[in-house]
Amino acid sequence: MNVWFKDEEILMSHGAGGKASRKLIEGLVAPILTSHGSPVCLGDSFNIAGTDYWVTTDSFVVSPSSFPGGTLGELAVHGTLNDLSVAGAEPLAITSAIIIEAGTSKDEVNLQLEAIGRASQDANVPVVAGDTKVVEHGKGDGVYITTTGFGRSHPKARLGPARVAPGDVVVCSGSVGDHGITVLMARGELDFTSNSLRSDTANLWPIVKELLDTFGDSVKWMRDPTRGGIASTLNELACDAKVEIMIEESQVPVTDPVRGACEILGLDPFHIANEGKLVAILDAAIAHRAVELLREHPLGRSASTIGTVHESTTPMVVCRTEFGAHRTLDMLTGDPLPRIC
Repeated sequence: MNVWFKDEEILMSHGAGGKASRKLIEGLVAPILTSHGSPVCLGDSFNIAGTDYWVTTDSFVVSPSSFPGGTLGELAVHGTLNDLSVAGAEPLAITSAIIIEAGTSKDEVNLQLEAIGRASQDANVPVVAGDTKVVEHGKGDGVYITTTGFGRSHPKARLGPARVAPGDVVVCSGSVGDHGITVLMARGELDFTSNSLRSDTANLWPIVKELLDTFGDSVKWMRDPTRGGIASTLNELACDAKVEIMIEESQVPVTDPVRGACEILGLDPFHIANEGKLVAILDAAIAHRAVELLREHPLGRSASTIGTVHESTTPMVVCRTEFGAHRTLDMLTGDPLPRIC
């Protein structure tokens, strides 16, 4: 058992989706579970061997539990549907386990259950099973939700880092950082407001299906860049595919409120979480048409090609700034926005 995680305590940064999270998973969680015979997958979803079926599981602990554009319950459904979707699997059903802290109001529980119900109904993906537990007051923080999703492979999906090659194009379906900055502002801890800031939480399967239906295996890889933002997501891909990814800063969609908040707070929008965007690696021959297709859908109106894949002996992500300079775009370090999803 190759356990190389040496930190004596688990910190909030270990759950932020960047370097510390990867260290925790690769250095502690995966080695222990694999030593006991579990085929641990470091991705968000897992294909059940010999079948067309996929499974994923995720936990949601956002604070506050309601924010402009969404709620904890919606995130729980959308996040699970999206992990299946970007693996190329049509979501079929989900289960939901809820942990409630004693003293939580009935109205709060009702709000989150209604959100789960509406989101699953809108996606036509039923909640088929679940569990409910109550913990002592002070031993939780309101409501926590864990969801597991089941899906079936799209017949044209052939996705994976092994298919990514030099010359491929990086496409983002819309503006980045909306969710993380919205949740931060909703906490009311900063003297900064914007009426236009809203979470982007959404079910991505409709646009994933359109891409796969239209372009098939010219779509090589997809991911929803949640914790750690597009920077962490693309760094993980660069390491897995052993390539360099060049991002054009001027091409990455960022709304003015998100850009302004990040400038004030010293944050990089490329490190901020999203809950309704996808990043895809496409064959260059179809990238332009794919962007046009995405822009026809409400979830992809600001879609853009944001970079290219290059051969390299050193896997990394490089960002060409608007002034023509180059900077290394590393994974998120630390935990600038705790409890965002």
